[in-house]
Amino acid sequence: MAWTVSFDPRALGEIKKLDRSAQRRVVRFLQDRIAGDHDPPASGKPLKGDKVGLWRYRIGKHRAVCHIDDENLTVQVLRITHRKDVYR
Repeated sequence: MAWTVSFDPRALGEIKKLDRSAQRRVVRFLQDRIAGDHDPPASGKPLKGDKVGLWRYRIGKHRAVCHIDDENLTVQVLRITHRKDVYR
């Protein structure tokens, strides 16, 4: 079964603020590497500290912070922004 990707409203707003080429790169990454992947954690890294349970995906200069639900095979994108601002 394939994984599905859902977006938090905050993440959708952050995607809209990116330039067109960054938007395409982010969407293509999520479609190819996450939605089509049989193991999304293999493409990312787990976060530590107060963000335990969340995963980070590196997409050029941007980062996607996601929550992975193994039972329902869904990845919820919580934030997508530049690497210097994503963890604030």
